[in-house]
Amino acid sequence: MKLVFIKIVLIGFILPVFVFGQKKKSGAKQNVTLEDVWQKYVFFPQSAGELRWMKDDNFYSELTDDAALLKIAVTDEKKIDTLIQPNELKPIDKMSPIKASDYQFSADESKVLFLTESKNIYRWSKTHIVYVFDLKTRKLQLIHEGKMIGNPIFSLDANKLGFTFENNLYFSDLASESTPIQVTKDGEKNKIINGSTDWVYEEELELVRAFDWSADSKKLAYLRFDETEVPEYSMDTYNGLYPKSVKFKYPKAGEKNAVVKGFVFDINAKTSLPVDLGKETDQYIPRLKWTPLSSQLAILRLNRIQNKLELLMVEGTTGNSKVVLTEESDTYIEVSDETWTFLKDGNSFLWTSEKDGYKHLYQYDITGKLIRQITKGNWEISKFHGLDEQNGILYYSGTEDSPLERYLYSIKIDGSDKKKLTTAIGMHDDELSKNFRYFIDHHSNSATPPVHSLFTTKGDLVRTFENNSNLLQKVQQYNISPKTFFQFTTGGGAKLNGWMIKPQDFKEKKKYPVIMFVYGGPGNQQVQNEWSAMDFFWYQTLTQQGYIVACIDNRGTGGRGAQFKKCTYKNLGKLETEDQIEGAKYLGSLKYVEKTRIGIWGWSFGGYMTSLCLTKGADYFKAGVAVAPVTNWRFYDSIYTERFLRTPQDNAKGYDDNSPINFTDKMKGKYLLIHGTADDNVHFQNSAEMVNALIKSNVQFQSFYYPNRNHGIYGGNSRMHIYKMMADFWKNNL
Repeated sequence: MKLVFIKIVLIGFILPVFVFGQKKKSGAKQNVTLEDVWQKYVFFPQSAGELRWMKDDNFYSELTDDAALLKIAVTDEKKIDTLIQPNELKPIDKMSPIKASDYQFSADESKVLFLTESKNIYRWSKTHIVYVFDLKTRKLQLIHEGKMIGNPIFSLDANKLGFTFENNLYFSDLASESTPIQVTKDGEKNKIINGSTDWVYEEELELVRAFDWSADSKKLAYLRFDETEVPEYSMDTYNGLYPKSVKFKYPKAGEKNAVVKGFVFDINAKTSLPVDLGKETDQYIPRLKWTPLSSQLAILRLNRIQNKLELLMVEGTTGNSKVVLTEESDTYIEVSDETWTFLKDGNSFLWTSEKDGYKHLYQYDITGKLIRQITKGNWEISKFHGLDEQNGILYYSGTEDSPLERYLYSIKIDGSDKKKLTTAIGMHDDELSKNFRYFIDHHSNSATPPVHSLFTTKGDLVRTFENNSNLLQKVQQYNISPKTFFQFTTGGGAKLNGWMIKPQDFKEKKKYPVIMFVYGGPGNQQVQNEWSAMDFFWYQTLTQQGYIVACIDNRGTGGRGAQFKKCTYKNLGKLETEDQIEGAKYLGSLKYVEKTRIGIWGWSFGGYMTSLCLTKGADYFKAGVAVAPVTNWRFYDSIYTERFLRTPQDNAKGYDDNSPINFTDKMKGKYLLIHGTADDNVHFQNSAEMVNALIKSNVQFQSFYYPNRNHGIYGGNSRMHIYKMMADFWKNNL
């Protein structure tokens, strides 16, 4: 491998509101401690609160801590109407108002549902005790006798509420308050799921609610998952005298997936009609929804290796389907809620695609004929916010200015009159009002905590909800080293972006050890010009001890188009590891870096990358910490893994050539392996097999396991404990 061609380019986009480490007129600054970061949460910014746009976007709603639901005027925050008084949310058999974790208006805003006593199932899925409040009758209604239900959603006429319970689909007639109608009756744990999804759909396709109301509220379309043949994963939890075994269906790469079928339930006839999803059953149905035409259901169909996506239009009265649009790729196609948006007249739809090399917006008629490509250029849309049909204007966030930043834009549906609506340098995350007259802007950069402001879509500032000025003042009391950005070119010609944090008393002539942080997974970005509330301040504790902390986004990461992201296809881990090694060589070539003292750490995919760097890159890394790592992609789920590697049966070499368990004999540096034993995502099995491989190779290492903790390893004092452990590891081994 050729030595890195040394070239550093400072990316000049940081305009900090304040200067880190600026001297106070009097009094010494204090150093950041682990307790500040992970126990006291000193540097955690304030948010704008849970504001919800209303149908009339001159107003937004807010649920107060004392259970009052308010309607607040956009232009005058003192103009407040109390929609629901706290005492109105007090059930007859309760002494106090319900404590809602979330709420949702019906489409006509005549009713509000409140979610209480919510419990997590997996990453996104939850169950709740649900109440509905009728704003006209002022009645509070308990749904399904207070049983824990999932996925509650109003019909569009607000007269019914669909939900799931114990793997079956139900709906309640809110007007009659009768016993809920049970749409399906064959639901069974670890066998049949109706109306919601299995573990892998939820985790990798971000689909939890698998049913939808028709526009006329007369039909429910839903998916049925048969996971009978899906292999079962079990893990023990330790909460009593004997461990408790938790079992759930988890399709690993190359194994059987759930068989998914679609149905349309007629509310009046109380009958279900099967939907034609084709003869192939080893496929994915990542989305379904009714078009604005009540007779027409739209379904996305994705083949198992995820390189062919089809849009099916289904006749709601017969279940017959027709493919109207097909998109294919030499690599893979990703699906999200933004993939499709139907116009209100039902005659056309918007579609996002990377088919020209970057994610852009297209318009098709309802037969699948291309009308136009709306956005173009060597940049990508990061988020599509919606279409103002009345004025023919689309709103999206994108990377046109820099892949390290995000800005809000508007453009006419014919592709003309593009405007940049946010200008403050850095990252912008925006929430558009329902009629697109306003947006709430959440802005930050690496030196500026989040600022939450309200703007008109013409660009006028209405007011600022929260600017985190108190946090700014607090930060100025500490010794803080800034994050600087750089770009270098590898020996193979790849230009990679990175950031670096140096010790505050940094001296060019002194040699410093380096700790690299890596994630590196497909489409992810860690090098962005945004505020980091937690890890950035943990890194301050490390720079105070004389370390430089750095991060490099390797090939395969996001923000730079499909070619940069998808070049790792069928060989996941190879180019990414090469780039991190190149990064270590580049950093080691800097005159102020001690190249024999470079460490690396990461979590999840980053733990996988760390383990590869400590094995394949053993000559360049002195130490590494791998938290919850994948160590063999054969152990991970079907949808994610096969998207990038295909199946083990088709691409065994792609799996085995970059699994760190196969290269433990190369490891030279110090290695700390950490995992939660109740990790339902990256199974503890990965670390167990890594340990077996290390023992076989006679490699000494350190390990630590967190009982009953999942992939995030949080709860109680867990975060403080794990970060203290890592800090001690660096002190003793780097």
